Amino acid sequence: MDKNIREDQEAMQELIGMGYQSTPVTLIDGEAIVGFDQARIEKLLGI
Repeated sequence: MDKNIREDQEAMQELIGMGYQSTPVTLIDGEAIVGFDQARIEKLLGI
């Protein structure tokens, strides 16, 4: 599910509540990836 913090204030508060102040943040099975780390994303997705 995508969340756009520019359009969704609740999503912005959720991100801040998790301790993040920059984007993108990708959550995969509860693990956060800050920024774009293709290798880590692929590893967590098993591809």
